Amino acid sequence: MIVPAIIYRPEHPGGKIPGIVVVNGHGGDKFSWYAFYSGMMFARAGAMVVTYDPIGEGERNIDRKSHAGSHDKIVDALEWGQRLAGLMQVDAMQAVSYLVSRPEVDPKRIAMVGYSMGAFIAGITGAVDTRIHAVILSGGGVFDGPGGYYDMNPLPCQSPPYKALSVLGDRGAVLYALNEARGPMLVMNGDHDTVMDMEHHPPEWFESVRQRAIALRGTDKNMFTTILYPGASHRTSWVTRDGVLWLEQQLHFPNWSAAEILKMPTTHISDWAKANYVDIASNYMREDREGGLDAVGTGFPGILREDLMVLADAQWQAMKDRLTYETWAAKTLAAQSLAK
Repeated sequence: MIVPAIIYRPEHPGGKIPGIVVVNGHGGDKFSWYAFYSGMMFARAGAMVVTYDPIGEGERNIDRKSHAGSHDKIVDALEWGQRLAGLMQVDAMQAVSYLVSRPEVDPKRIAMVGYSMGAFIAGITGAVDTRIHAVILSGGGVFDGPGGYYDMNPLPCQSPPYKALSVLGDRGAVLYALNEARGPMLVMNGDHDTVMDMEHHPPEWFESVRQRAIALRGTDKNMFTTILYPGASHRTSWVTRDGVLWLEQQLHFPNWSAAEILKMPTTHISDWAKANYVDIASNYMREDREGGLDAVGTGFPGILREDLMVLADAQWQAMKDRLTYETWAAKTLAAQSLAK
């Protein structure tokens, strides 16, 4: 498959620079506000940023739509979901491969930030791809036990692949232990996040998983840490001062120091979205969700959808058999039939 992506980079990079991969939440893609805001913000900090379309969304949707949910169709409860999630992880790893291939990027200073479904993908990808130095999971990280959140989630991209990891035993502890072996991780959640069932994943739950992961690794050097925001729900918290400061500590931004980040003005996302005609679903414009975020930096424009299209209409038509979920699904069904 071909993955349409947008690359944001500093205009005048000096020396080796860090790289960041943005992994979208369910229904999100490179057109999502937090994808292009993160791209502009981190490029201003001096990093190269990759944002891309997950399978079934944006230019990888048969109608070139966002929030389409094409990949939610349940074709085969187990094998299909494993293949779908595997594709999503490979897409994220291909973004890492792109950053590693860039001569101006320091391969030891690559981060991945994932939101919601993207946090699920990033958490598993971080457990297997040692090229990633730092990972942020926002609105996620609830890697629990049998019959828990991901086991019971009906989406084919979540329940089947998580159940497939049952062979690991204590899946949450093992995933977090593998991430510790790779590098540092920050898990950011709101304590009122009903999407992630935070009522049943309080700080004590995360601490229990953390201690079990430390026991597996024998060290807490890079073991994940958490931030829990009172009264907050589902949101991309890495754009806030907390997230940017943590990434600065791990990646050492060329253009921004920690002291400078602490003094920087912020942008209230709901106000910015209204002023710049940025499309955010009303349910996410709420103050307890994305609309209530205070993102680092000011003066960022809202980017028009047509300006984020990678392919012209004629190019897309000629290439769509290598782009869309529908084509992937047809090929995958054919491959499964042959295998049987």
